[in-house]
Amino acid sequence: MKREEVFNFSAGPSVLPQEALERAAAEILNYNGSGMSVMEMSHRSAFFQEIFDATKAKLKAALAVPDTHEILFLQGGASLQFSMVPLNLLEAGTADYAVTGNFANIAMKEAKKYGNIHVAASSQEDNFSYIPRQEQLDLTPGAKYFYYCANNTIYGTAWDYIPQTEAPLVCDMSSEILSRPVDVSKYGLILAGAQKNMAPAGVTVVIMDKALAGHEMPITPLMLSYKTMIDKDSMYNTPPCWCIYMLGLTLDWLEKQGGVAGMEAIKHEKAQMIYDIIDNSKLYKPCARVDSRSDMNITFRTGDADLDAQFAKEGQARGLMNLKGHRSVGGIRASLYNAQPMEGVKALADYMKEFEVKHHV
Repeated sequence: MKREEVFNFSAGPSVLPQEALERAAAEILNYNGSGMSVMEMSHRSAFFQEIFDATKAKLKAALAVPDTHEILFLQGGASLQFSMVPLNLLEAGTADYAVTGNFANIAMKEAKKYGNIHVAASSQEDNFSYIPRQEQLDLTPGAKYFYYCANNTIYGTAWDYIPQTEAPLVCDMSSEILSRPVDVSKYGLILAGAQKNMAPAGVTVVIMDKALAGHEMPITPLMLSYKTMIDKDSMYNTPPCWCIYMLGLTLDWLEKQGGVAGMEAIKHEKAQMIYDIIDNSKLYKPCARVDSRSDMNITFRTGDADLDAQFAKEGQARGLMNLKGHRSVGGIRASLYNAQPMEGVKALADYMKEFEVKHHV
């Protein structure tokens, strides 16, 4: 198939803006008259320093990051942050975790290796189909931080409010960062793997209140110290140069879409198009409760595992790629990240209607 015949609904790595990819292709052999690809140049060179500084400034502007916070470009994905957060923030205290999906659960279990972790809320008893409300949070007085995952890619749920806590908020925003405005000042630390809304897999963005750095446990490896990375401006070692460059190109594209505020309206319109079909369907059954639905990852099923598999297979044959649900839960999942064009969502909507007519009895 040709690119124009394919719409990629993968939960990550996911679709990137075509404009960003085309610009990268045009510059891949010779960036800005350097005679080198970004993949070849030294991270200490003036050429890459220009890319790095510009990308950081664009991200700071896009999310209105206050001067109290530092932006870091790290490696290891959000999964490495599951260890890095407690190593740097837990000290000898207790941290609260909201377990609302697979990755929040993994983060909680990882954090337990380093100290006292309290599960302040969980929706596991109902297959992670909902987000606990503020009054359901069992908060620990004096907790070092409160950890939650804003959007749960596997189960298709998302927090529609910012938890009110005395402890600093630590939030995994991997699946929704840059899709809506965020009051960064309310967070102690935001972490996000890039491979959903920002860039290719390989760079992890951390936005951190600088006042929280410098309290890492003595066992913390040098490379896992936030203070080390802040002091060296993410360049203690070689950073993921190409991915940082691609993030800059994606941010250029995002600005043309009206920034994060413009993207919020677009993402809701795309998601509502699919939810309207599910809500009026006799075949499709939603996985997430209505009050906890994600605009980024829409999860549903037909009630028949074989029919779910057929839906994904027939969708792929017509260029609708990666509609199979996560291997741990099955079903169907359509990820509508920022770069998913409206044409792709309309194509999926048309296919869902046709599939229901064909298979609903």
